[in-house]
Amino acid sequence: MIKFRAPTPEDTATIVALNEAVVAVTSPMDEARFQYLLELSDFCIVAEEEGAVIGFVLAMQNGAAYENANFEWFSERLNKFVYIDRIVIGEDGRGKGLGKLLYDQVSAAAKKDGRLVMAAEMDLVPPNEGSLSFHKKNGFLALGERTYDSGKVVSMQIKSL
Repeated sequence: MIKFRAPTPEDTATIVALNEAVVAVTSPMDEARFQYLLELSDFCIVAEEEGAVIGFVLAMQNGAAYENANFEWFSERLNKFVYIDRIVIGEDGRGKGLGKLLYDQVSAAAKKDGRLVMAAEMDLVPPNEGSLSFHKKNGFLALGERTYDSGKVVSMQIKSL
């Protein structure tokens, strides 16, 4: 059975390793970066199965002191939102609907805090087909696009809560 809970200090190495396994579609996160993001986040939820962390989500609400261009892009356009900084599902957690379950956890908590919208970005160039498909299936709609100096293009998407 999958349980959802807050992370413990003992989870840090596992969370960092899960992120590193998919760093091509997230962004680098060592232990210091995770601690920084954890302090800024309003919601960090881990998914655990049989005592092992198999996924996690980090999310910040508008007004957070997060210096991140994607977060700032949403902040310029939205009020009362929750921003998904990253969601990572490990190999052992895939195919179980875990992404939706983690988003449901964040949505419920964000709604209690008066948030109206969930915001996230996903890669268009190069495409992250799995993420694009997942977000489309879960009701996200494109609000715009951002092009990085590297040439990477991301779709900036929102979902009403």
